[in-house]
Amino acid sequence: MNALNRLKQWTTIVADTSDFNVLAQYQAKEATTNPSLILQASQKEEYQYLIEKALKKNQNLPSSQKIEASCLYLLILFGKEILDIIPGRVSTEVNAYLSFNKKKTISMGEKIIKMYEKEGIERERILIKIPATWEGIQAAMELKKKGIQSNLTLIFSIEQAIACAQYDLALISPFVGRVFDWYKEKTGIHYSSQEDPGVLLVKEIYSYYKQMEIKTEIMGASFRNIGQIQALSGCDLLTISPQLLEEMKSSEMIFPQELNSQNITKTFSKKISINEKEFQKALSNSKMANENLRKGIQKFCIDAKQLENVLKKKISK
Repeated sequence: MNALNRLKQWTTIVADTSDFNVLAQYQAKEATTNPSLILQASQKEEYQYLIEKALKKNQNLPSSQKIEASCLYLLILFGKEILDIIPGRVSTEVNAYLSFNKKKTISMGEKIIKMYEKEGIERERILIKIPATWEGIQAAMELKKKGIQSNLTLIFSIEQAIACAQYDLALISPFVGRVFDWYKEKTGIHYSSQEDPGVLLVKEIYSYYKQMEIKTEIMGASFRNIGQIQALSGCDLLTISPQLLEEMKSSEMIFPQELNSQNITKTFSKKISINEKEFQKALSNSKMANENLRKGIQKFCIDAKQLENVLKKKISK
């Protein structure tokens, strides 16, 4: 049994890609789409038909609306194709430009769900992917009331995780690798997996969630090496890049269940509630979390703009 199959005993594997061939090859249970991943896939010839389909559907819209509408529909088309391959859910991202706008995030989340439903996909198979700003978390809470579940992404602090937990949101995505990168750059230390600040953050969240019997799922993300993945074996879900999936498939590394809800460190005495003032203060006091959240949103915005440029070039040909 290879390392990937060993991990699958304890953890649901999510492929961090929108490449259909990769999803099928590694038999991932769930998947995600965002402008960054779609941008990568859009460079491949085998996916040009989806771009053409998105542009054709919106060809009669005013030029000021055509590109934005086509980009959104392209995400839906990729999501639909992915759901034909995987048995679980796909996360589809709200435009990162809306990260600090609760009202518009809600509206976009509803729009995404309606678009999927028009394509014959039930909402239970969709997670609306929203950056975990205070406004994003509040939007996810309102979407939940409408029967729409969310994946709160760009989690870099326990406070963000606590804020999501108090509303029983569906899923959070702590970014292990970006936490690791930040501390490595600041300290020059190449942390072992057991001392890795990103790994320790997920373990802290896991301990709190399981001790308090919180139903919100934890999906570790943004891994830099197999050691980080191994240290979080047993986490609810882990989203892993194709490169690391291949490395694990070719490895016989042992993957014991490191995280177990029945054997957690009792570090929390009660559930914690957090209001907006406390949330914002905690973020401002954590340079790592604040910088990573801001840069993460910026990166999504940049990739969304680049995806728009890809579609513009298609139209101009």
